[in-house]
Amino acid sequence: QVQLVESGGGSVQAGGSLRLSCAASGYTYSRYCMGWFRQAPGKEREGVAAIDSDASTGYVDSVKGRFTISQDSAKEILYLQMNNLKPEDTAMYYCTVDSWDPLLPKFSKYGGSCAGGLIQWGAADFRYWGQGTQVTVSS
Repeated sequence: QVQLVESGGGSVQAGGSLRLSCAASGYTYSRYCMGWFRQAPGKEREGVAAIDSDASTGYVDSVKGRFTISQDSAKEILYLQMNNLKPEDTAMYYCTVDSWDPLLPKFSKYGGSCAGGLIQWGAADFRYWGQGTQVTVSS
């Protein structure tokens, strides 16, 4: 059973930093796509950052240069380092993981890319989610 537990959210002022963590267990995919989504009130869930089992990463344009996705060496914890936070980053942040089959439509449409699928295809076909952690950035 896949379990994902996020932590590290909080309230910061604009320009501040936070590091989110996601403890991941129960997934046994040799090839996987993991990442972070966020959802602000009244908005759709948005893909923010992705990392695949080959350690390739990708980001939505609005966070490039400010956010960094990574994993620990045991691949049990997924991180999202968020620097220079802006009020528009305020949202509930969720981590997700699923098998990475480049032939699935959510990936094949973007050349088989995990990041392409997670960020551009969206949340609909990702099966496993954590409960979320709230990030609030004040101006």
